[in-house]
Amino acid sequence: MKILYSILFLAVMALSSCSTSCYVYSSFHEPADEGLRFLWSEDGLHWDSIPGVWLHPDVGQQRVMRDPSIIRTPDGLFRLVWTSSWRGDLGFGYAESRDLRHWSKSRFVKTMTDTTTVNVWAPELFYDDVRGESMIVWASCIPGKFARGIEEENNNHRLYYTTTRDFRTFTPTRLLMDPGYSVIDATLLKRGPRDYVMVVKDNTRNERNIKVSFATDPHGPWSTPSAPFTESFTEGPSVSRVGSDYVIYYDRYRTKDFGAQKTRDFIHFEDFTQRVSVPPLHKHGTIFKAPRRLVRQLLKK
Repeated sequence: MKILYSILFLAVMALSSCSTSCYVYSSFHEPADEGLRFLWSEDGLHWDSIPGVWLHPDVGQQRVMRDPSIIRTPDGLFRLVWTSSWRGDLGFGYAESRDLRHWSKSRFVKTMTDTTTVNVWAPELFYDDVRGESMIVWASCIPGKFARGIEEENNNHRLYYTTTRDFRTFTPTRLLMDPGYSVIDATLLKRGPRDYVMVVKDNTRNERNIKVSFATDPHGPWSTPSAPFTESFTEGPSVSRVGSDYVIYYDRYRTKDFGAQKTRDFIHFEDFTQRVSVPPLHKHGTIFKAPRRLVRQLLKK
């Protein structure tokens, strides 16, 4: 116990070297039945665990929390979405918070109307500052809807999205990307006016790696995904902006650790795995910035 308190004391003291905000990485531990966890970092490269579980999963058929994605909207609220079941759900979980500690009651957001939908995986949040709305992107498999290729019908995913201004009403679901093969785990970012990047997993059995796509509008059309820039058996990419660089983290699910690639243009990549550190047991979520005072409160709690 004394060791734990010493670690927490050092972590709180280290926060004094952050500026006004710190990097936070949303996370979960397998088998994903406990709930929301966090990591934090001063530099976007070296991460420490924030002890505790901050929201327990209580929606969906299987009541798990996988792939937790968080953004902070202009009204100051942190918005959270997550995968609530491996299979069977036609939507995802949602909750909101002002301080990352106290969360609203969880809600289930139904997004798929085709009842043959196998799953709703890895909902990812993106704030569209041009339209003034939030966008949620996820992967679903609808057997028979697309050319099967080399995948089974129940593993032939495409990317879909909906938008909202208040997280109460949502636009009808639309197809976001069909590259002709199964894709999952998309994360979006904006580099500048009419300059958007999508980091996405090619989920076909001969690839199982991560690629990038480009667009002038987050609603698309999106370019054909690039050649892979990671090894196989990788998933769950998230991007940390560090100075002029972007560091892309990804879950290496066979070796049960994280890899990282650094880039400035999303065309040329440098393996950065040995330059970052992520504590064991954590699984992929998304990276965002949070005020230093809120991170300090999480650590003290």
